[in-house]
Amino acid sequence: MASGEGRRHHHDLVPLAALLKREMKSEKMEKPTVRIGQAAQSKKGEDYFLIKIDCQRVPGNSSTSFSVFAIFDGHNGNAAAVYTKENLLNHVLCALPRGLGRDEWLQALPRALVAGFVKTDKEFQSRGETSGTTATFVIVDRWTVTVASVGDSRCILDTQGGAVTTLTVDHRLEENIEERERVTASGGEVGRLSIVGGAEIGPLRCWPGGLCLSRSIGDMDVGEFIVPIPYVKQVKLSKAGGRLIIASDGIWDAVSSELAAKSCRGLPAELAAMQVVKEALRTRGLKDDTTCIVVDIIPPDNELPPTPPPKKRNKLKDFFFVQEKVP
Repeated sequence: MASGEGRRHHHDLVPLAALLKREMKSEKMEKPTVRIGQAAQSKKGEDYFLIKIDCQRVPGNSSTSFSVFAIFDGHNGNAAAVYTKENLLNHVLCALPRGLGRDEWLQALPRALVAGFVKTDKEFQSRGETSGTTATFVIVDRWTVTVASVGDSRCILDTQGGAVTTLTVDHRLEENIEERERVTASGGEVGRLSIVGGAEIGPLRCWPGGLCLSRSIGDMDVGEFIVPIPYVKQVKLSKAGGRLIIASDGIWDAVSSELAAKSCRGLPAELAAMQVVKEALRTRGLKDDTTCIVVDIIPPDNELPPTPPPKKRNKLKDFFFVQEKVP
């Protein structure tokens, strides 16, 4: 009897390899699908973007993958935007302790983002260049979205039911009272540009330097009042997923967050990004570099929205929306 019981229990055992395979299958089932679209039109040539969908917390382990999306809107030249695009991600990852599980990694991510922004700023300023840039940096790990930003490039989240949430804070002195108070409390001066006769024109700026942003990377010529410390927000989506719209101020100066989200609902990500840029151009014309990334985080059991039938080819539209290859 004892040997029979032993044989029965032996047959109930599941090989370790089968257990691991089962866990990976379950993990794959609950992992969302990510779809990406990007569109842009250049006026000054100072907008840059980053899309990386092949990052891994543990090299060689596909179950630890995450994606990175970012927009860098340069000013006073493109040097800071280019440098930040090429170096910020590495500085963030180097600031994360090794050997962390996923939950601990996500918990450590906000602090690592701050450290990465500060290090990128310090290294760029050591080059002696006066260029600066905004940075809106988004990491998507399954259902968790972490956003760090300086400047006025914005990231919004559109979820089921039409709720639109802004995941960034605009660091424009004209609109951000808390930032004005921070700058003046630390000894900076906030005011408009004065012209002959004493009249003041344009948006509020920080002096010395005259930058209308209170936070950026670079800008070594504007003093210590402009800081690279980002606003960081981390959210966990419901299993219904959502859509991220990440864009430079060429979009947000023309359309509200709500209008941008509404204008592209029902479209797949690639067409959605094009539609947001099109809406901004229709509203305001091409006054600035205009860049948009759309990221759809889709439940694995949901079908993608249908793609509208192809329309007659429009050469002007092709000129507007030349897709930059993913780095």
